[in-house]
Amino acid sequence: MKLHELSPAPGSTKDVKRIGRGPGSGQGKTAGKGHKGQKARAGRGPRPGFEGGQMPLQRRVPKRGFNNIFATEFAVVNLADLERAFSDGQVVDVDALKAAGLIKKPLDGVKVLGNGELTKKLTVKVNAYSETAKSKIEAAGGTAEII
Repeated sequence: MKLHELSPAPGSTKDVKRIGRGPGSGQGKTAGKGHKGQKARAGRGPRPGFEGGQMPLQRRVPKRGFNNIFATEFAVVNLADLERAFSDGQVVDVDALKAAGLIKKPLDGVKVLGNGELTKKLTVKVNAYSETAKSKIEAAGGTAEII
């Protein structure tokens, strides 16, 4: 098989409707554009959001807030997730969390939050902890290390 011999499977593609090709086609004369007006002309109508010269919605609504480009954004994991995904005595780090499917990507780091209970003795090595998460990990006999 060669590249020039490739073709779509039968029935998987449709021919383009050739509009504006005479009255017998059913789409002749105005070609489905109606009679005259801005939308019937070449180049089609105005840009999206144009309201005929009226002040557009995106300019009527006030701007609020800002995005801090220097803010650190953590991927968060709760203790309940650690309880479910890891067994007693395991080392929990960024790679282990990725492998377990608890985080997709670490962003600026990983933070463990204290939602849920922890009964297993885990060694957790991440970038940040909440106060409750750290105390619950240590209460269960594990260690909370900051990398």
